[in-house]
Amino acid sequence: MHSIKSYKFKIAFLLLCLSAPLLWSQTTLKVIDKTVNFGMRTTQNRKIDAVIIHSVYNASEGDKYDVDLVIKQFLRYHVSSHYIIGRDGKIYKLVDEKNVSFQAGHSQLPDGRTGVNSCSIGIELITSKDSLDAPTEPQIKSLTALVKNIKSRYSIKYILRHSDIAPARKTDPWNMNWEDFLKRLAQ
Repeated sequence: MHSIKSYKFKIAFLLLCLSAPLLWSQTTLKVIDKTVNFGMRTTQNRKIDAVIIHSVYNASEGDKYDVDLVIKQFLRYHVSSHYIIGRDGKIYKLVDEKNVSFQAGHSQLPDGRTGVNSCSIGIELITSKDSLDAPTEPQIKSLTALVKNIKSRYSIKYILRHSDIAPARKTDPWNMNWEDFLKRLAQ
């Protein structure tokens, strides 16, 4: 009887140890819901295999880093992204991952596929084009955690910059140390 209890305890402990990293990553990733109903379309069973990183700022009146003003700007242009990461590292969800957000525009993946919105998750970093204005450390930490979380749930083939998929028309994410970000992802 003692050996059966011991065996059950060992199995339960092993399962807990194996699932701890997944549970930890899910509980520490805090996402604030700001779901929008524009700049997106609902879909069923889409295959997600790319993550596209963007930059954005409020180009109208008011604070250029204000999340709500950026969302208002998205409404004006009928675009969106799945996530926005504020300067303080807070992650905001705008569109459910199962749905398509209009974030990539006319673009092409390295394998030649177009219609990138249909197979990708878009993440915006609030920053600006000013050469002294790079993404903050909290933003990079949150971006890394979010992309790792996405990679744990989907078979991601590409993690790309907006400029990688639309080089003739896009330059974002601005002032980001891309190589450092990729190293963090690999850790």
